[in-house]
Amino acid sequence: MKLGNDVESRPENDDRSWRQQVYEIVFEADTPAGVLFDVLLLVAIFLSVMVVMLESVESIRVQYGPLLVGAEWFFTLLFTVEYVVRIICARRPLRYIFSFYGIVDLLAILPTYLIALPITSDAETQRLTTIRALRLLRAFRIFKLAHMLSEADALRNAIWAARAKVAVFLSFVVISVVIVGSAMHLIEGGRLDENGQTMSNGFDSIPESMYWAVVTMTTVGYGDVSPTTALGKALAACMMLLGYCMIIVPTSIVSAEFAQAARKNLTTRVCENCMAEGHEADARYCKYCGTML
Repeated sequence: MKLGNDVESRPENDDRSWRQQVYEIVFEADTPAGVLFDVLLLVAIFLSVMVVMLESVESIRVQYGPLLVGAEWFFTLLFTVEYVVRIICARRPLRYIFSFYGIVDLLAILPTYLIALPITSDAETQRLTTIRALRLLRAFRIFKLAHMLSEADALRNAIWAARAKVAVFLSFVVISVVIVGSAMHLIEGGRLDENGQTMSNGFDSIPESMYWAVVTMTTVGYGDVSPTTALGKALAACMMLLGYCMIIVPTSIVSAEFAQAARKNLTTRVCENCMAEGHEADARYCKYCGTML
């Protein structure tokens, strides 16, 4: 009787073991199989995006159209199988479907099926073809690789810790742009030519002068708007020097916070209950929902 019970319960245990093994390969990268799966997935993502880009070149599309269509359907079916497998293996499929990666995975395959519908017009087909390039967002899965996860987490923490300083810096930039833009409008705007007509040199209003100030401070220098008076050129020179000095400010702020960020030994384990990532190596329970890992 006991043997019969063991035999009867074995298929269920085997099913759970199969699901768990596939879950660890598909959702995690702590094992050689998981790392290999993520690397192969990343290669497939970049190859599929290359197909989309080549398809946008008219000469290549005319010459290799059927080949590109076949490659696109191959990658779409491959990503569809992967998407279905993730849903089957997830303990809570709806939580995965409506997660960030779940939505990106769906967007990676949906446009190709929509293009195949006969009700899709040529203009809509062209737009959907562009949307397929969004599957490059799936490359963010590379951060699940163990040797990159801790660095990505430290960078995220550094940016969040420096948010107050960055906000103060941006406020100073906005104030400088408003002041310099107003001054340039006063100096350069409303000037008259030899015939007494108002000259239009790009500083006709404060918003247009602020646009010049932003372009100058960021050292872009389009050259479409430039001062002509001596005082305006002097103020422009000061703005250029200020821009060079301020370029390093946000970088130094984030770098300082990044150097002080505590680096933890994180793993790529994903909580089966809430689909959260970024758990410590010695963690036994999810730090977000408390479920045993």
